[in-house]
Amino acid sequence: MKIVFAADPFAIGLRNAIVEHLEKAGHEVIDYGASEGNTDIQYYESCVKACEALQRGEGERGILLCGTGMGMSVIANRFQGIRASVVESVFAARMCRAINDANVLCLGAMIWGDWMACEAVDVFLSTKLGDGLENLKEFLEQAAKKVEAIKGN
Repeated sequence: MKIVFAADPFAIGLRNAIVEHLEKAGHEVIDYGASEGNTDIQYYESCVKACEALQRGEGERGILLCGTGMGMSVIANRFQGIRASVVESVFAARMCRAINDANVLCLGAMIWGDWMACEAVDVFLSTKLGDGLENLKEFLEQAAKKVEAIKGN
């Protein structure tokens, strides 16, 4: 799977662990964020680049990292077609896909350890809308369409 990725300088350690994990699993990572050799790009810059890439269809899902994940989420959700969820547990990473069909996962380096963050990423990438909630699948599919149609003022 192609993953659009961005981290701010605060999250470079977590970025390194997740990118290595994704690449070992055979995913292609398209990185628009800070890295060891590029610490000048801030979350509000890298997030925009990553979300625009997702809108262009450069990747199937996105992963965004900052201190708490919240800053990335706030920015990402300003973009049409982006459904970003900041999560603080593996369970929430599963549910943001199963219930809300999120296409962007936001994680905070102040919150996540490397191992658990990689678990959350795996769950996020493997879960589909309605997984584990088969009795609600029809409702969730209809709700996802209605949510996608909402245009804010």
